[in-house]
Amino acid sequence: MSQSTTDTATQVDGDERRPSPFRWRVIDIVVASVLGVASGLVFVLWNILSNPISAPVGAVLPGLQAIVGGGWLFAGILTALVIRKPGAALFGELVAAAVSALVGNQWGPLTLESGLIQGLGAELVFAAFLYRRWNLPVALLAGAVSGLALAINDLILWYPGSGSAFSTIYVVAAIVSGAVLAGLLSWLAVRGLARTGALSRFASGREARTREA
Repeated sequence: MSQSTTDTATQVDGDERRPSPFRWRVIDIVVASVLGVASGLVFVLWNILSNPISAPVGAVLPGLQAIVGGGWLFAGILTALVIRKPGAALFGELVAAAVSALVGNQWGPLTLESGLIQGLGAELVFAAFLYRRWNLPVALLAGAVSGLALAINDLILWYPGSGSAFSTIYVVAAIVSGAVLAGLLSWLAVRGLARTGALSRFASGREARTREA
């Protein structure tokens, strides 16, 4: 066998052994599932704690109750920022929604439908950047688009026939809430976890530690 042939074979073998950056590993599935379940338990608490906030603000300015919506959007964004793989945002949001539905809430099976729509909103943003941008602006945008998806879904399911003023306030409030509560807080949470070394097996953890070194 010639040297060039040997080099080519070695390169091919190396390419086959090198994992695709978009391929899910076992640890990705496990950690994404843990994040989804943990987020779902937070959803359960938020189902209760959000009512004392949403009711008064909604009474003062109808539509503003959507300002609490971001509390149900962070699961997908947090999972995506940690795992950095296609489908992570959708997976995390769906798992969290499933936990919330199984524990029990006022929305029943429609919780899964909401999780699907909200997770897709965030997923589309990460896909638009080809799953290569995981910085704060992208996290904020993912949260905002997820908030937009939440608002549209809610207006169709729960507030059909709402006036333009109510709908506009609801959409804006949901977008702002998604950007802040889901986008910003998830990004900060990942940075905090990375500092502890908990994400050392993920690009998100290694990148954060390198940046601080």
